[in-house]
Amino acid sequence: MPLNLLTELSSPQRDRLAYIELRIRFIGELRRQDLASRFGIQSAAASRDLALYKSLAPGNIAYDSKQKTYVPGDNFAPLFEYPRERVMAWLTQGFGDGEPQALSASVPSEIPSRLTHPDLDVLAVVTRAIHRQCPLAIGYHSLSSGYSERVIVPFALFDNGLRWHVRAYDRKRQGFRDFVITRIQQPKLLTDEVPAPHELSSQDIQWTRIVEIELVPHPDQPHPEITAMDYGLPDGVLRMQLRAATVGYVLRKWSVDCSADHHLRGPEYRLWLRDPLAIYGAETAKLAPGFLVTGSNDHQTQS
Repeated sequence: MPLNLLTELSSPQRDRLAYIELRIRFIGELRRQDLASRFGIQSAAASRDLALYKSLAPGNIAYDSKQKTYVPGDNFAPLFEYPRERVMAWLTQGFGDGEPQALSASVPSEIPSRLTHPDLDVLAVVTRAIHRQCPLAIGYHSLSSGYSERVIVPFALFDNGLRWHVRAYDRKRQGFRDFVITRIQQPKLLTDEVPAPHELSSQDIQWTRIVEIELVPHPDQPHPEITAMDYGLPDGVLRMQLRAATVGYVLRKWSVDCSADHHLRGPEYRLWLRDPLAIYGAETAKLAPGFLVTGSNDHQTQS
């Protein structure tokens, strides 16, 4: 079936084909029941969709008879060109898995574009490793040590407001680290290896530790009542629970004054962290504006 016949298919069928491609590319597996459950169709209809997708892109999909699942083919070339923001929304928030061109804005709007976007082919291998819980061999460019080859055990994506990171155990450094996805090259799944118990996310203290913080209007900025309106502070306080591994990124993104004496004076500092000691010991606390880091820190936020 020639590719130009995609446009002749119904919109619901194109949505199902797009879902097949997203699952295969970024999760690395798809079962007939996944398709049937997602769209509320019968198993026979799901089989027809899979056969149709395979006829359109025979190099994209293969069947693993041992696992009884469809997996990426050796010559994957996407049928659908997704905006990177849409892919990230699907991976992290679970929506937007229909045909890329099917959506249009309901009202005029303008959203600032990101400065950087992860390469989708690299991202696909990273997300497959997360889903399969297997180690990943990568080439990585570090600000501190330059280029090196590493083996990591990734378990989560997160957004620091500017760039996408993957949280992983780094076998080279023997600890948990944040890796900027745009610095990763030539990722390769190590499907024959099993992570050791100490490499699992449950052993990442900074990831499992939950920090409770309270943000209030900055004491030295005018019109605290407007700040309360802007940031949705019903009683003048915004209470949040964040992972220790990410709290510094959030406070920096929001330009929160984290100094004990709220001495930061720039107009961007509309909020103040009422108790800076709440983030003490968090590896990312050094990223929080105005936070005074004392002593040494054995962890690294980025490699």
